[in-house]
Amino acid sequence: MGAREVNILEHELVPQHVLLSKEEAARLLKRMGISKRQLPWIFSSDPVAKAIGAKPGDVVMVVRRSPTAGVSVAFRVVVRG
Repeated sequence: MGAREVNILEHELVPQHVLLSKEEAARLLKRMGISKRQLPWIFSSDPVAKAIGAKPGDVVMVVRRSPTAGVSVAFRVVVRG
């Protein structure tokens, strides 16, 4: 039995990750009144970060389904790791 390629992005427990463009990230940070340094981190070595092609300095939007909130949106900055 050979190894099977698994797409981590299709797993039911992995929330949706969206790589923001530089312009989208700049608008978001301006609207929130913060800098990238103030966002929580996601390591560039994270399997999902690798799968979406995220590089250090990029901003990622994480969209989770929540039984209480409906949809929860969070933002992460990609750091080396």
